[in-house]
Parts: sequence; C-alpha cells; structure tokens
Amino acid sequence: MSFIVQVYTAIFYSPILNALVYFYNTIAFRDFGLSIIFTTVLIRLVLYPFFHKGVKQQMVMQRLQPKIKKLQELHKDDKAKQSQALMDLYKEHGVNPFSAILLLLIQLPILLSLYRIILSGLGASTLAGLYPFVSAPATVNWIFLGIFNLQQRSIELVVLAGIAQYFQARLAIYRNPQGDGALSPAEKIGRQMAFIGPIFTIVIFYSLPAAVGLYWLTSSLFSIGQQLIVNRNLQGKYGA
Repeated sequence: MSFIVQVYTAIFYSPILNALVYFYNTIAFRDFGLSIIFTTVLIRLVLYPFFHKGVKQQMVMQRLQPKIKKLQELHKDDKAKQSQALMDLYKEHGVNPFSAILLLLIQLPILLSLYRIILSGLGASTLAGLYPFVSAPATVNWIFLGIFNLQQRSIELVVLAGIAQYFQARLAIYRNPQGDGALSPAEKIGRQMAFIGPIFTIVIFYSLPAAVGLYWLTSSLFSIGQQLIVNRNLQGKYGA
C-alpha cells in the first residue's frame, strides 16, 4: 500500500466508515440513511472552521471587486505590478482567491470514501476495518425512511440536493446595494454558477447511489445555515 493510500485511508476512509457504522448501531435506529445524515453533520462540524473561513473569504472577495477593478485598470499596462497590487490587496484583507477551489477539493476524498463504502455493501472485508470499539452490524438496512434504497439511484434525492445547492449559491452572491444597477463580471459568473452548479450536481449524482446524493443534500443544507451566519457577520462588519 502506497503512502498516499495509507494517508487517505487513515484520514478519510476509516473514520467515515467507523462513524457510519457507529451511528447506525446507536442513534440512527438501524437506518443507514440517518447514519449518513449524522455522519455528514459530524464531518461538517469538524471542518466547520475551514469551511467558515473559505465561505467568508469568497464573500469578502466579492466585496473587493470594485477595488480589484480599479487596480486592474490602474496597472493594465504592467501585469507584474497588477499582480503584485492584487496580492497586496488580498493579503490586506486576509483572503485567498483560490479558496473556492480548496472547498471543492476537500469534498472529493469524502465523496470517494462514501462511494467505496456503499459499493462494498459493508461486507466482511470492509467491516474488518472497524475500530475495536465499533461493533459490526449483523445486517444493514439500506432503505432510508422505508422509501429510498441507498444502494440504487434516486432522482428525488438528487433533485433535492440540486435545489439545496441552488439556494446556498444564491445566498453566496453579494449584490452591492450602492451599485449602479449593472452586474460586475464576478456577479455575472456567480449568478450563472448558481444555475449551472445544481444542474451538474443532478447530472453527475443521478448515476451514483442515492447514499451519495443524501450526503450532498445534507451537506448543502448545512452550507445554507453556515452561509446565513457568514452573511450576517459580514453585514454587521461592512454594513452591507
């Protein structure tokens, strides 16, 4: 086993597997869907500071768009000075222009881990990776709320995930109340992605087990709450 695989297993796969089984055995009432929801909430709580910082930086970046545009116009003939001026601006406000990409990348190993666990069917070889204090269930109930088979596709859960992602994306769009009515390039891209992102979610997740869609739905609902908190804090700080 390579070092990268060992790190991935230790940090992502094994903790997620054990959390799913632990919740299934305890507070999830032997419903694997509820176990996914509890595990997703736990993951988002653990990663809350990271996501909070990333979401906050994205919102601050939108508020900085007028200053960014001015710097780009001021140094339009000198790309080196323009880049340095922009980096100084980002540093002054403590933002990372690549924070949105980082938020997406951190989701990938989590999704991969959940996908592998669902495909395994929680067979004996998979359950052999449980921690000593986590008991292996004799059977697994894959029917969420008695309706959705989490090992099969579910257009209903995927559409709900897309809708939740859309509302979170809309909340993440900053509209300058003192603007002249015209949308900035960043605002235009943000509004376009609010529609494009959920469409991609539905197209991609529809071909995956419903368990993955349930994870994305729960994570998106959590993101909505987190986005509301960030928006309120920034409104108090910036006044808009």
